Amino acid sequence: MQGQQRPAPGTPGLVKPAPKAKVRRARLLVSKVDPWSVLKMAFLLSVALGIVTVIAAIVLWTVLDLTGIFNQVDSLLGTLAGSESGGFELKKVASLGQVASFATIIAVVNVVLLTALSMLSAVLYNISATLVGGIGVTLTDD
Repeated sequence: MQGQQRPAPGTPGLVKPAPKAKVRRARLLVSKVDPWSVLKMAFLLSVALGIVTVIAAIVLWTVLDLTGIFNQVDSLLGTLAGSESGGFELKKVASLGQVASFATIIAVVNVVLLTALSMLSAVLYNISATLVGGIGVTLTDD
């Protein structure tokens, strides 16, 4: 031990690192899904999707109006139909109010359909899970 130096008193020496823990795994089965929680979650997500649909339709109509696409379509249709057919205005057929109303109707129908389909899917999953045991999920601890 003549060639080794000892650390000075009060200074820490080399510390051994802690051994790395083994990764824990748990295999679980999703054997039942609560239809009420699926209904609530699907309703909230479909309402959010409906709001996005209405806002996207309004923004798209505004962008098309600001870029002059409606006027270009009007002039193209006037050229194709001829001048004696009268002026066609796309903004009268698809005004902002009509587009927003149509998008709102589509959003409400989607909320009802998505909520009902997700509830039906949860019930069908529960029935099929009783027959085959459910879906296996493996969880790991990192």
